[in-house]
Amino acid sequence: MAIEIEHKFLLLNNDWRKSVTKSIKYKQGYLASEKNTSIRVRISNTKAWLNIKSATIGNFRHEYEYEIPHQDAEEIINNLCRKPLIEKTRHLIPIGPHIWEIDEFEGENQGLIVAEIELQETDQAFIKPEWVGQEVTHDLRYYNNNLSSNPFSNWR
Repeated sequence: MAIEIEHKFLLLNNDWRKSVTKSIKYKQGYLASEKNTSIRVRISNTKAWLNIKSATIGNFRHEYEYEIPHQDAEEIINNLCRKPLIEKTRHLIPIGPHIWEIDEFEGENQGLIVAEIELQETDQAFIKPEWVGQEVTHDLRYYNNNLSSNPFSNWR
């Protein structure tokens, strides 16, 4: 069974930028969002994936991801996904045995930056860098699925 165990945080400052080892651009769109499930397509460079995720609140969710042809993904995103799309740059920062992912959003979510860490177990310990602030794992507004229907630019 595919499981995602993830914590989301806001950032206190931009000190994280000096530790970035890699940055990846993503574009993703949602085909369906139900009470229990979301289905999305994600593109990065020449690779693309179909992702099915449980819509559970919290740090534990079921997640299934399958690589699909890039051209199919472009057509699905352009023709079938709801707008706005999620566009972001994911910055990777290794700290201890984990990799922190900093998502810097663009488009209608520009200005939002969220830190995430994925774990192997729900009670696994991790190092929280000094630039990491309030945890927002349980705040639905910060889920990409919700950002595609209620973008950050509408929050103000």
